[in-house]
Amino acid sequence: MFGIVRPCRHHLGEKLTSQWMAHLCGLCLALRGDHGQFARIVTNYDGLLISVLTEAQTELPGAGRRKAGPCPLRGMRTASVAHGEGARLAAAVSLVLASAKVRDHVVDGDGLLARAPVARAARRVAAGWDRAGARTGSAVGFDTAVLVDAVDRQSGIEALAGPGTPLLTVTEPTETATAAAFAHTAVLAGRPHNAGPLAEAGRLFGRLAHLLDAVEDLHADAASGAWNPIAATGTPLTEVRRLAEDAVQGVRLALRDAEFADAKLVHLLLVHELRRSVDRAFGTVPVCASHQGGGPYGQQPPQGPYGQQGAYGSPQHPYAGGGGNPYGGGGFGGGGFGGGAPVPQPPRRGFWAGCGMFWLLCCTCKLCCAKEYEGPWSRKKREGCCRDCDCGGCDCCCPCDC
Repeated sequence: MFGIVRPCRHHLGEKLTSQWMAHLCGLCLALRGDHGQFARIVTNYDGLLISVLTEAQTELPGAGRRKAGPCPLRGMRTASVAHGEGARLAAAVSLVLASAKVRDHVVDGDGLLARAPVARAARRVAAGWDRAGARTGSAVGFDTAVLVDAVDRQSGIEALAGPGTPLLTVTEPTETATAAAFAHTAVLAGRPHNAGPLAEAGRLFGRLAHLLDAVEDLHADAASGAWNPIAATGTPLTEVRRLAEDAVQGVRLALRDAEFADAKLVHLLLVHELRRSVDRAFGTVPVCASHQGGGPYGQQPPQGPYGQQGAYGSPQHPYAGGGGNPYGGGGFGGGGFGGGAPVPQPPRRGFWAGCGMFWLLCCTCKLCCAKEYEGPWSRKKREGCCRDCDCGGCDCCCPCDC
């Protein structure tokens, strides 16, 4: 639910961190304003990218802001937050995709959702979110049917997928949904010529999100017997990594073809932070150019089975599905990217238990301030978005020539 783009404030800097938080709070408040307090639970980091893209294309970005009152999640401070059609589109997309997540948990019988009465209640909540997302989407001229259709097709594609199925066949519905959402930001911002490049950026972002989610869940899915696209299609992790890095490169190139009034935050989130997301998912460590021999996450050089192999310049082979060992190259099968004994994975929380933990993390400010916390649903180790880090506040990533 939190997404793959989780930036550190030292990478963004004070000004861009303030902008990023304005969009996060704006999405949360748009959900509350249109759909009530409970809807705020679907707030997620990737959803706010829709709001960021809309504002970045707007000639007067400050016009889409308002002052919000004190909030416990901001330490009872007021703040300037994103407001308007971009935030509402982000809310609509978040609701529909959260609805799909709930139905997926119901099908898998996770936690309390294995009980029929709870499952029925969850389905009603999911149906309500679908309707709410459709209403808000319609209000900003976006037809959420494309998202619902993608979600409906996903289960059928997964049922037919097996060893040898191209992995990108499985990610296609996600790509289609995110492409539509990204493209509509150009319509809201009055830059229809941006729709094509942003649709391509959204398609590749959706691919990347699906791939990284599968990588991060591989251990837990194997332990629980849940379906995972990497294991089901028998795709080696080396091939998954190549596809992920090609997607990062494709997003960067697509953004070059779009016209922005202010591209700084978009660039940092959808170029630099996507690179870090890949490194984080695959257990390698990004290194800042001005910190030779040390990086922002532990001051260690990149390691693991991928080493420093050609990351961002490789040609794309969209349907080069892999075969053989589903865990790739022998490194992962031993229980980790470097071999050794398997690391025990805590069981996932059910949907409702995760919701409760989400609000506990919010109200204790751990989501933004903790050095490390346990994900409310996955129980994986996460880092607070505004935590202190040891990157020294480096500004080496931007401006850049990419």
